[in-house]
Amino acid sequence: MRLVLIGPQGSGKGTQAKIISKKLKIPHISTGDLLRNLRGELKQKVDRYVNRGELIPDELMIEILKDRISKPDCKKGFLLDGFPRNLRQAKELNKLVEIDKVFEISIPDEEAIRRISGRRNCENCGEIYNINTSPKPKQDGICDKCGGRLYQREDDNEKAVKKRLEIYHKETEPVLKYYNTIKINGKQDIEKVTDDILKELDV
Repeated sequence: MRLVLIGPQGSGKGTQAKIISKKLKIPHISTGDLLRNLRGELKQKVDRYVNRGELIPDELMIEILKDRISKPDCKKGFLLDGFPRNLRQAKELNKLVEIDKVFEISIPDEEAIRRISGRRNCENCGEIYNINTSPKPKQDGICDKCGGRLYQREDDNEKAVKKRLEIYHKETEPVLKYYNTIKINGKQDIEKVTDDILKELDV
């Protein structure tokens, strides 16, 4: 089964991708992990853009993805998280492989802002909390695990989140129209969102 999960920042698509891929026993492929795990020639190509502060071109992202889905663990399927990000990537992906189902985990912008602006990271162990949702730290500003100081990442403030949402609406929403997308209510509990996805997959 070849699946795609799409959703705005804070929709919980990364969480759902981990759960669903585990249940279906197929690899969870996120663009972030793909780029972090690159080796050899592809890594050198990506570094050229990253070091100049430039976006990675669609052609290169497709090349990286093509390399990943050619691996033996993808023979029975895979779950793409956060890809394709735009219409061009969707059309190029369509030339590579037939996608079985595409899910959009949908939440309103104000909910995305509430969730992301509430994120706090531990500067010591990297544990993530959320002061607006959960898990909340037991003590304000202090990590439950190691006692480290909690901080808000620069790109998690309201202004930065609004900018990312603008890009999502402009570039990623056309992808939803390109596919026969199944819409899932992302405001529900994590377990309910998972159940709704699994029902659509008949598993």
